[in-house]
Amino acid sequence: MQDVLLDVQDLVVHFRVYGGYLKVLDGVTLQVRSQERVGLVGETGCGKTTTMKTIMGILPQPPGVIRGGRIFFRGQNVLAMRPQELERLRRSGISMIFQDPTAALNPVFTIGEQLEDAIRYALGRTDHASIRERAIETLRSVALPDPLRILESYPVQLSGGMRQRVCIALALASPKELLIADEPGTSLDVTIQDQILRLIHRLAEDRKMAVILISHSLGVIREWTERVYVMYAGTIVEEAVTQELFAQPLHPYTKALIACVPKLTGEGIAEGIPGRIPDYFEPPSGCRFHPRCPYALDICRKEKPKLFAVCENHRVACFLFGEENR
Repeated sequence: MQDVLLDVQDLVVHFRVYGGYLKVLDGVTLQVRSQERVGLVGETGCGKTTTMKTIMGILPQPPGVIRGGRIFFRGQNVLAMRPQELERLRRSGISMIFQDPTAALNPVFTIGEQLEDAIRYALGRTDHASIRERAIETLRSVALPDPLRILESYPVQLSGGMRQRVCIALALASPKELLIADEPGTSLDVTIQDQILRLIHRLAEDRKMAVILISHSLGVIREWTERVYVMYAGTIVEEAVTQELFAQPLHPYTKALIACVPKLTGEGIAEGIPGRIPDYFEPPSGCRFHPRCPYALDICRKEKPKLFAVCENHRVACFLFGEENR
């Protein structure tokens, strides 16, 4: 892949619990090019946020345990970085917008205190006047009116959309190459969610950033990304250019996800996907989707399928495709 910014290979992450380990990530592989918009979609609990926290170097260890895999950012091994190197990575390389802005902001400090601390940490400045001016500019860049009032406000005094914009400002207090947006519109109504997504898109274009957009909404992924990874139970099951994925989904799980989207043409109510995400304490052998798959083969219960290249920009991890997986 040309000009790879982020390269994750066979990432395996477990969580230590009473009685053993939860085997959450089982060989996650994904790549992001410079200035590319990539979507990551899957059911709640499939490991999307765990993957991103591991990339950022903020996965709690313990209980998290990285059992294997590699993460390279600009050719540097993230998993081998010392704490000081991880700090530099988060200052100028990767930033993350978390799912819940209420939880991301400290309720006992004003927006100004939190934003100015972030700027001081990212840029290494100590001059209060210049930091204050940068904070005002940052709030203006995310289209927040009356930044002076907002700097003096506490998170509880702001609406959900305003808090989310503040979180974007915190994430982009200094120039970044990759922005991870973890379901940035989940707690917002659809009109505010659209505004937030348009803001992220504009900032990414203006600052020439790559974006990983995590979302439950297939509509959001279809509109705002160029390439998509579909994740199920800690594994990547399909990867494709966005329009091709929606035009020709291949993996049974991807087809089932798209079939769950309500239709506006009066074609009845979607039935959903039978079953549930497997127990990570004792996940199924072979393909983790086989207990819910209507097309499961005997080999699906025994062996884990590899990502098979159906064409240049479309890969699928399913034994129904490709001799390599049979």
